[in-house]
Amino acid sequence: MALSASRRFLRDISHRRRLFSIPIASARHYSSSASETLQTAPKIPHFSKKGRLLTGATIGLVIAGGAYVSTVDEATFCGWLFSATKLVNPFFALLDAEVAHRLAVSAAARGWVPREKRVDPSILGLEVWGRKFSNPVGLAAGFDKNAEAIDGLLALGFGFVEVGSVTPIPQEGNPKPRIFRLRQEGGIINRCGFNSEGIVAVTKRLGAQHGKRKLDETASNLSSSNDEVRHGGKAGPGILGVNLGKNKASEDASADYVQGVHTLSQYADYLVINVSSPNTPGLRMLQGRKQLKDLVKKVQAARDEMQWGEEGPPPLLVKIAPDLSKEDLEDIAAVALALHLDGLIISNTTVSRPDPVSKNPVAKETGGLSGKPLFNLSTNILKEMYILTRGKIPLIGCGGISSGEDAYRKIRAGATLVQLYTAFAYGGPALIPQIKAELAECLERDGFKSILEAVGADCR
Repeated sequence: MALSASRRFLRDISHRRRLFSIPIASARHYSSSASETLQTAPKIPHFSKKGRLLTGATIGLVIAGGAYVSTVDEATFCGWLFSATKLVNPFFALLDAEVAHRLAVSAAARGWVPREKRVDPSILGLEVWGRKFSNPVGLAAGFDKNAEAIDGLLALGFGFVEVGSVTPIPQEGNPKPRIFRLRQEGGIINRCGFNSEGIVAVTKRLGAQHGKRKLDETASNLSSSNDEVRHGGKAGPGILGVNLGKNKASEDASADYVQGVHTLSQYADYLVINVSSPNTPGLRMLQGRKQLKDLVKKVQAARDEMQWGEEGPPPLLVKIAPDLSKEDLEDIAAVALALHLDGLIISNTTVSRPDPVSKNPVAKETGGLSGKPLFNLSTNILKEMYILTRGKIPLIGCGGISSGEDAYRKIRAGATLVQLYTAFAYGGPALIPQIKAELAECLERDGFKSILEAVGADCR
């Protein structure tokens, strides 16, 4: 059927081309007056032989592509779409890093990204904090700072997406340029400084999205079986985390985080207290034992004083730095266990410049380093924290993941969930199904039947 339609389309184009070519070919035999008349008439464009060949080839490819798409199954076509996004990566690489980031967020917000239609391997599914994750691979905070593109990002196949950091009052962050690529090393240095549209703007956005999802869920429940296992949370098909930050000029950090909890927790499947960004003066001081204990107590009290339904309040996590001493880690572990913290994210960016980054001139830029150069440092901190907390607290491994094998190593080091950002910025949407497939292969290769079986395997 597609073939016959293609033939009719080509015959129609050929017929129109003959009609257009008749006056041009016979114009040579007209009288001079006729020639003058022709000169005043609108010119019909003349296509060169190469132009006609290119046009014909393009039309042929479009028709052939349409015929192909009409015959393949949805999973194959979905895989083709994700692979096709690799063609766009070189274009983004030519742009300024922050401009490229802005375009990527806008594309996801408008749905100009592929949607994952394939079901995740069952071996990747897990339940944490009473929430069902279809897979443990998430997007770290910093990409969608203002909750603009949650639906589009979850549709890419992430098991969860963390937005923010969100500050109470809008702030511009540090002066530009503030994002620097280390392409050869697979890293990025940033000194953004919590640039945020503020709590009010993010709350309005999350509220509108939440209302739309509730309507969609109601319609879906009416047309589906109640016995069906559903993954996800308040963001619909996936889990939504909200990362809270403090304003640069704020003198009361705890008040900033409490305000974030009161305003945004109703839309979050989990909350994160970010006390580890190196780009906000004095922020990392909050990781000290006394400071952290006082802060967590106030934030927990603010969350618990709110009214919650059957599902209870959202879990509360703390995101820590990789540049911590053994004593610092022991203090954080003690606070986490004593106050029954729901989880830790390990880790944020580093202010160190490990080899081979130290040899790159860009390494002189101030800011936090993320990506491949951070992998070993953050994984070692992760493993230490898993041992210190005796595996009693869920940990999210973050820092330098660019493959399924990297994600697997984080899980064996103690992570229940993992997050990426820099590798996603470089590799684009095609990286997500690749990591999930490789992770499933690693688990099966070593005889694990689930993610939870593999958590902390290297610490036993």
